[in-house]
Amino acid sequence: MVGPMAHSRARPNPADGKPPVRRAASTVGVLFLLVGGLGFVPGITSGMDALRFAGHGSGAYLFGVFQVSVLHNLVHLAFGVAGLLLARTVTGARTFLIGGGVIFLVLWLYGLAVDQDTGANVLPVNDADDWLHLGFGVGMIALGVLTGRARR
Repeated sequence: MVGPMAHSRARPNPADGKPPVRRAASTVGVLFLLVGGLGFVPGITSGMDALRFAGHGSGAYLFGVFQVSVLHNLVHLAFGVAGLLLARTVTGARTFLIGGGVIFLVLWLYGLAVDQDTGANVLPVNDADDWLHLGFGVGMIALGVLTGRARR
C-alpha cells in the first residue's frame, strides 16, 4: 500500500515513547528470565544429572561454562521478574539497574572471597561466573546511569 493508509495496519512498537531506562531494565529482566530458564534445559546446561539445589557440589554448567544450581537458576528468574516489574516506572527501572548492578558487584566480590570448594559457595559460583557478575554489575550500573538521565 502507498499513501496515508500504508502504515495503518502496522503494529505499534511497544518501545515507542518508553524512556530508555525502562527499555534497558525490561531488556535486562528478559535476559535474566532467559538465562534462569535455560539453566534447567538439558543440552544447553550440561551435567543435568549432577544439578543440585544449592552448593558447590552442583555439577551442572550453563553453556558448559557457568556453574549453576537450582537456587542459582531461581535467583536469575527472580531477578528477571523484578526487572520487569520495576521497569514499569522510570524510578523503578533506574533502581533495578543501579541497585541490581551493585548486587552483582557484591556477588563478584563474594566469588573472589569464597573458597569455591566449600559449603560457603552456596549459589554456586566459579571463575566464569565471577567475570560474568563483574560484567553484569558494571553494565547494569552504566545502563542505569546513562539511560536514567533526564532528557533536556
